[in-house]
Amino acid sequence: MQTAGLLDLQANGFAGVDFNDSRLTSDALDHALHAMLATGVTACLPTVITAPEDVMAARLAALDRAAAGSRLARLMVPGYHLEGPFLNPAPGYAGCHPPAAMTLPDPGLLQRLAAGLERPVLLLTLAPERPGAVELIRWARGRGMLVAMGHSAADAASVTAAADAGVRLSTHLGNALPQMQPKFLNPLMAQLAEDRLAASFIADGIHIPPPALKVLLRAKGLERSVLVTDATAAAAAAPGLFGFAGMAIERAADGSVRAAGNERLAGSGLCLDQAVRNLVAWGIAPAATAIRLASDQPASLLASALAAHDARLVAGTVTWSPELGPTLVCLDAIELRPGVG
Repeated sequence: MQTAGLLDLQANGFAGVDFNDSRLTSDALDHALHAMLATGVTACLPTVITAPEDVMAARLAALDRAAAGSRLARLMVPGYHLEGPFLNPAPGYAGCHPPAAMTLPDPGLLQRLAAGLERPVLLLTLAPERPGAVELIRWARGRGMLVAMGHSAADAASVTAAADAGVRLSTHLGNALPQMQPKFLNPLMAQLAEDRLAASFIADGIHIPPPALKVLLRAKGLERSVLVTDATAAAAAAPGLFGFAGMAIERAADGSVRAAGNERLAGSGLCLDQAVRNLVAWGIAPAATAIRLASDQPASLLASALAAHDARLVAGTVTWSPELGPTLVCLDAIELRPGVG
């Protein structure tokens, strides 16, 4: 079976490389992108998470310089995803993001962060219940960004207002929520009920148990769902310690990635082709549908942002084995046969 290449809208790092490292080099980025290509991913949005403004700007600038000198970024990186700093700092919602660095939505701050970048910020994740968020959503949409909500305590009214303003995606829905929530009136139910929102899911069996993921995908609808990895440097790597945005994280033998020394999840070790295989193995979707959730559907979500910035995805293809392993990945003049040589 041959399909379009996979697109990961949320990748913080890969194969030992942290995209949030202000010392990131073109060679390191090429190493990570080559490893991603071997998993069938032909495009991604490197993701920079919450930090103080000067730190976040330095990390974005380093990422942009690395991409400018990278052979594969020319083909695989049309732009970036900012996950923060306009998130909810309350316990349980912040996740592994530093709450002290979170700030109220501010178009000026977003403009400063994006200024001077060769590649655009294509996706912004924020918490729409925070004061000033609706205005920032409209501002970002007016400048061609796809706007998502995440790390959010939004109630139904806030979710509706966010969708009215132009939010079109829930980032890693089901995660970055406190364990204790009201049974029905909670941010998860509110986002599932809003049909204007698509949702991304981390299908690793760790962030969301498979039975719960099956229910969430049924509620949101497969046609409004996409797969992401939220990958870190610990993805496509052996168990051990890694860096992530100034934190020490640890990949355990079960594949989970946590802040070193505690139980808090910190991104993932998931590869996107494994997420596809998981949906099939768990009986959630047939192979062709699972692949669309990681290829055509995220590409469709991103299409308007790409068009607004006169950017495009380079068409790639993946040939799959009967076990849903990539056997041939083609991108421009590149033909990669994973596991060969």
